[in-house]
Order: sequence, then C-alpha cells, then structure tokens
Amino acid sequence: MQLSDFNNIDLKTAGNLPMPMKAVLLSILAVAVLVLGYVFLLSPNLKELKAEKEKEQGLRDEYMAKKIQAVRIKAYEQQVVEIQRTFGTLLKQLPDKSEMDRLLTDINQAGLSQGLSFEGFVPMPEIFAEFYAEKPINIKVLGHYHELGAFVTEVAKLSRIVTLHNLQIQPAGKEDKQPHKDMLVMEAVAKTYRYLDADEVAARKAQESKAGKK
Repeated sequence: MQLSDFNNIDLKTAGNLPMPMKAVLLSILAVAVLVLGYVFLLSPNLKELKAEKEKEQGLRDEYMAKKIQAVRIKAYEQQVVEIQRTFGTLLKQLPDKSEMDRLLTDINQAGLSQGLSFEGFVPMPEIFAEFYAEKPINIKVLGHYHELGAFVTEVAKLSRIVTLHNLQIQPAGKEDKQPHKDMLVMEAVAKTYRYLDADEVAARKAQESKAGKK
C-alpha cells in the first residue's frame, strides 16, 4: 500500500477497498472526529470547568475570610463587654453631684481621724471634661510624718477616686519662726471626680454649640 493509492479513492466504493486502506481511513476519520469534538465540545466545557473551579476557590477564600472575621468579631464583642464592665466599675467610683459634699466630708474626716490639723481646706471650681467633672481641693494639714503618711493611705482607701497632686512637705512654723517639735506641714491639691448626668451633658453640649455659633 502506497500513499498514491489514496489519491484516487472513490467514497462510493470505499466499501470495496482493501482492509489496510479501510483501517487507515477509519483512523483518520476517528482522529478528525476527536479533534472536532475537542474544539467544539470539550474545549468550551474545559474552559467553563476551569472558570467554575476558580469561582469555587474564590468562594472558599471569601468564606474563610468571613469566618476569620466572625471569630474576630466575637473576640471584639467579648472585649467590649469587658470594657463596659470595667467602665461601669470605674463609673461607680465617681460620685454624682449629690454625693460630692459627702465625699469632701470623708476627705476631711480622713485627716482628722489621723490627728491632723487642717490649716486649709479650700474646694476650687470644677473643671469639666466630656462626661465627668474634676473637683480640685487645696489642702494644708499639720501633723507628724507618720500621721501624714496614714492620711495619704486613708485617702487612697476611700471608695471614691481621690488623687493627691503637687505634694509639698516642710517643717511646721518655718514661716512664723515658731516651730512645732517634729511637726510637718503638708500642702497638696486633692482631686476628686464626678460623672455628669445626662441633663448636665446635654446642657453643656447646648452651651458649647451656642458659643460656637457666635
């Protein structure tokens, strides 16, 4: 069988061709069918399959990202709850307006209970912040060293927040030249804080807004 034998093939009489030639023709036909099938049928499906796989991977990545985000949100929510609980605890340590007089009395009593003599106890005007007010008190007390230390300790033990600032300690009678034996004078600024109720916050915002328009 030679290649020239295929030049004069008549398809009408292809059934009478020798078996080897039939085998070659069938092989060529099969290859042609496979090629056409790949080009017109299989290739588009493969492209579609690839696109679907990429889409699936994208959805998986999106799912994992949202899952991680959900886990983080849960952790953030727990942190918010903890912050709110801590804030609530601290807020309870801030007196409201009606409790300020009692707190000033407690600070005074803390000094008297340790045997100190108050030479000055002057509440100053409040300093306002966003949701609380700071109340400074200039104090001047006379006593022995250990009594002054006990007073500071008692102030720290108060149920409400009180901080001491600008402490100055010097021998008593230094200015009037009549020293008291082993006595010291302590001057400090005691600061306590109170939270502003809703009415006060609203009033201050309205006042600030009105001042800003001028």
